[in-house]
Amino acid sequence: MWEWLSTSWFNYETLRQFEWAHPWFLYLLPGVPLLFLLRAWLHGRSRQRLRVAFLAREVRTSWVEYLRYLPALLAMVGVALVLIALARPQRVSQQVERSSEGIDIVLALDISESMLETDVLPNRLDAAKRVAKSFVLGRFQDRIGVVVFAGDAFSLCPLTTDYELINQSITGLDASLIRTAGTAIGSALGLSINRLRESKAKSKVIILLSDGDNTAGNLDPVTAAQLARVYGIRVYTIAVGERTRPVTDSLTTARVDEEILNQLATIGQGQFFRATDARTLGLIFSRINGLEKARVNTTRYREVRDFYNVYLRWAMVFLLLAFLTRSTFIGNVLED
Repeated sequence: MWEWLSTSWFNYETLRQFEWAHPWFLYLLPGVPLLFLLRAWLHGRSRQRLRVAFLAREVRTSWVEYLRYLPALLAMVGVALVLIALARPQRVSQQVERSSEGIDIVLALDISESMLETDVLPNRLDAAKRVAKSFVLGRFQDRIGVVVFAGDAFSLCPLTTDYELINQSITGLDASLIRTAGTAIGSALGLSINRLRESKAKSKVIILLSDGDNTAGNLDPVTAAQLARVYGIRVYTIAVGERTRPVTDSLTTARVDEEILNQLATIGQGQFFRATDARTLGLIFSRINGLEKARVNTTRYREVRDFYNVYLRWAMVFLLLAFLTRSTFIGNVLED
């Protein structure tokens, strides 16, 4: 209740932290002392005084002479505080709430030995991991799950909004995680569909990243893509690597099968992309990020606290003191 009595309200730092609802009143502050000086000048010219010679020198040397300016000074401060109160100093705190219906996304990442090819530097798998992590951090309130596959498919991370957990899971990926050789694209799609089929999200998406060379698994990839379409799941496929890989004495061909990945994307009502280097792969994920963007609703809450009453109370104090001092001997010191 008595907080307004603190002199800290007049500190420069305190005043600087305020937001002013009507700041134009502050521009009138320099006019307050000018107004009182003009009044004093006009009052002095219109008033006739009878000076007493033998008292003049004695009184002028006393500080008591300056007391007659006290009422005007108090009134001047009071008027200035009224202007500050009219400017309405405020402290505003804002709170922003963002909400979204969200999208459920499953990242199906190929970690077979063919993903260790270096036609995409540093290799196909490391490039895919780096870009996938950037994609995850760019989402908002979307549930993301991770499925990894080679000769078999496993769910590495369930659908979650814990993006730090997802990225930690992706970081730990390597080709030795699944010892079964081959590339089971159909099994990976089937497991991803199983994660999404009971989802209530408005949009459900599978992003399949592989070299497309389907060599393992019990589920045909085309059949899996048709099943995804039945459940309303869009399938985006990304082929990572060059179209052909020359055969050397120590390295067998690790070809990229575009045809099957393109067919899966067509059936799954998504899109097919080719990534021949890390930069292109990043652009592809950015494009998918733009295509599968949920509408985000932003609500801003403003809490406004007014402090004009503090300066209005101080103004009343100074104006009351001005009135009281003018009604006492101080207001008439050396006037007569």
